[in-house]
Parts: sequence; C-alpha cells; structure tokens
Amino acid sequence: MGFSHANLISILIAAVAAWIFGGAYYTALGKPWMAAQGKTLEQCKAEQDGKSGFAKGAPFVIVFVFCWFGFVLTTIATNNAFQGRRVMLTVIDSVGWLGAFVIIGAIVGWWGQ
Repeated sequence: MGFSHANLISILIAAVAAWIFGGAYYTALGKPWMAAQGKTLEQCKAEQDGKSGFAKGAPFVIVFVFCWFGFVLTTIATNNAFQGRRVMLTVIDSVGWLGAFVIIGAIVGWWGQ
C-alpha cells in the first residue's frame, strides 16, 4: 500500500487541527489531569524548570508530527497500570486521542484524495 495518492495538505491540516484540539482539551481538563497524575501545579512547574529547552519542546514536536501508531486505549491503559496511575488519567488521555482521531478522520475524509 503506497501513500503516493494521499492528499498531504489534508493530512497536515488534520494534524494541526488535532494538535490544537489536544491543547484546548488538556487546558480545559488541566486540574483533573493533574489530580489523576497525583501531582500539584507546583510539582509540575518544578519538573519543567529542571528541563532543558529541548526537553521541554520535544513532546510538542512529537505530537505535532503525529508519530503515534497502535491501539490508543490499550497502550495508555497498559502504561498507566504499570505506573500505578489512576483510572481517570487513562479515561482523560484516551478521550483526548479519540477526539484527535475524529478530527483527523473528518478533515482527511472531507478533503478527500
């Protein structure tokens, strides 16, 4: 299966739209997300202050490039379970990815090939 027929503009626009959705989604659920992680805002800020500029920006680049494949819920649930995270963190993260995929599918599907 080749990708020579793919509409690269629609894929790029879909990736940007999903990235924006993720930012809005996690901004709206910032407090429940931190509570599900078991951290305070101060702890998160201290962790960020200890990182280099590259380390701070790398996750955003990875998300923007959208190099994530596989089964979202099972991947997130497995990681969170072995890290002893709360179930609510899995729910929040999984719904975030579901929203991103719906947006990507709608844009790529609507734009067509």
